[in-house]
Amino acid sequence: MEQVKKEKNELWEWSKALLIAFGLAAIIRFFLFTPIVVDGESMMPTLKNGDRMVVNKIGYMIGGPDRYDIVVFHAPEQKNYIKRVIGLPGDHVEFKNDQLFINGKELPEPYLEQYKSEITEGTLTGDFTLEDITQENKIPEGYIFVMGDNRLYSKDSRHIGLVAIDEVIGNTNFVFWPMDDIGFVK
Repeated sequence: MEQVKKEKNELWEWSKALLIAFGLAAIIRFFLFTPIVVDGESMMPTLKNGDRMVVNKIGYMIGGPDRYDIVVFHAPEQKNYIKRVIGLPGDHVEFKNDQLFINGKELPEPYLEQYKSEITEGTLTGDFTLEDITQENKIPEGYIFVMGDNRLYSKDSRHIGLVAIDEVIGNTNFVFWPMDDIGFVK
């Protein structure tokens, strides 16, 4: 009789432990961090098709995105996109001769240096201004301008327009699979 009671108690303890574990996993997944798989080549050479990453969902609950953050957001096609933040609210964005200008000031894009050096013909990023794309002089509050690192083959703000900050799921900078690529990306 005591043996049966002991087994029931042990079963109850295991059940509670599993419920707590699944509950914590659900909370972490839905509110704090979530995995995502890179789909396509729009972020090459920084990210490759099939890379698995961790998305930090809590970072933007505390503060907003920073320039050059890699963000995941809900795109118009009911998909999630991974792109890099180029322009922030209040910014004027312009590309001229493969060079980024924010509010008239030339800014470096160190994550593209190697890629640019490998281009033998033409430029990585074609010339444009924010007005050409959005008819806006500055990025309005609540929006960001995003681009893929593979500028020649990226569907980004040049095509889909500005991204509402409300549509941003979070930022990501850690690849956890494949094993050869584990680590932080810039």
